[in-house]
Amino acid sequence: QVQLVESGGGLVQAGGSLRLSCAASGRTFSLYAMGWFRQTPGKEREFVAAITWSGGSTYYADSVKGRFTISRDNAKNTLDLQMNSLKPEDAAVYYCAAGQFNRGSSGYFRASSYDYWGQGTQVTVSS
Repeated sequence: QVQLVESGGGLVQAGGSLRLSCAASGRTFSLYAMGWFRQTPGKEREFVAAITWSGGSTYYADSVKGRFTISRDNAKNTLDLQMNSLKPEDAAVYYCAAGQFNRGSSGYFRASSYDYWGQGTQVTVSS
């Protein structure tokens, strides 16, 4: 089991920045690839970003590429998402997730492929 707890959400003006964090406990964090997803009411959970177990490779949705940065610290069991130049359409509940994938797997991009999830943190962006 891996327990995940997100933090850092809040209200920000369009163009502003937020940094989300995800604290992991339980099984060895460094064994898992990690992802960030987001969800708005009535919509499916949407891929935002992912990072391999080592941090050597990162993946981003086109909608956030160049604005968001995913990073991890395996010594501290933490995952971060730095979000810059926020737009109203970025508003959602953001979730971190852990899974195990082979390099290049499409599983990184699918919510159904992840094994463990946090409870989510709300991000609100005012225009």
